[in-house]
Amino acid sequence: MPAAAPPAEPVPLELARSWLLVPALGDVDAASRSGCDALVLDLEDAVDGTRKDEARDAAVAWLQGGGRAWVRVNGRASEHWSRDVDALRGLPGLVGVVLSKTEQGTQVTETADRLGGEVPVVALVESALGVEAAVEVARARGCVRLAFGSQDYRLDTATADTEVAMGYPRSRLVVASRIGGLPAPVDGPTTGGGRAELRRACEAATDLGLTGKLCLAPEEAGVVAEALSPARTDVAWAREVLADFAARGRVVRDSSDLPRVGRAERLDRLARAYGV
Repeated sequence: MPAAAPPAEPVPLELARSWLLVPALGDVDAASRSGCDALVLDLEDAVDGTRKDEARDAAVAWLQGGGRAWVRVNGRASEHWSRDVDALRGLPGLVGVVLSKTEQGTQVTETADRLGGEVPVVALVESALGVEAAVEVARARGCVRLAFGSQDYRLDTATADTEVAMGYPRSRLVVASRIGGLPAPVDGPTTGGGRAELRRACEAATDLGLTGKLCLAPEEAGVVAEALSPARTDVAWAREVLADFAARGRVVRDSSDLPRVGRAERLDRLARAYGV
């Protein structure tokens, strides 16, 4: 199938907000035009076990045809992992891989090495064991960001889909990312509830320190990008703070100055990156 042209200036990995999962056997071209920050061809949960080879071939063909995307590969413990990474190695359109069901740092490193050592790996943490090993995973060679597989985590732990119940694993990934020197993690997808629920979920994730979100439909990408970008009122505040600080020669007046300026600088940097 023909591949859509990639955007001229893709959003850097550390700033990517909307991560759109699309089945490799689905309408990848339409997904590539969604405006998402990161397009992820899915070879794992979105593909029936009897069609794994077909999906892998489709992803390879799309990437060889000029498309650029991440690929979610099957977990290290899966019989499909080896064939996934071997098929993807060296493809020019491969941006990176999202490693499903990550529970150990060695799984990330083995995946990165099998891909040649230069391909970035986002570790998708989807179980209680993975959450508890998050620091090890974040520190693993080859890991560039953590993501939360919230649906499988709830299945593994019989946890409710509430902000309170999801607070611990999300915070755990945030702290692990900080310890590992990684960008803030990517939150799991929101299912059902429409745009209002998706926006509320983004706000809850932002409150906990997550800065990206997995999406399951192209129309979600714009909502997520807007919700995870600085609000215009916050940007205006930040630039007022920075202007005032510069006008007084960057002289610190009290203990709140540096934290306030630091937040303002971060908001300004994000606003410029996202065009707010």
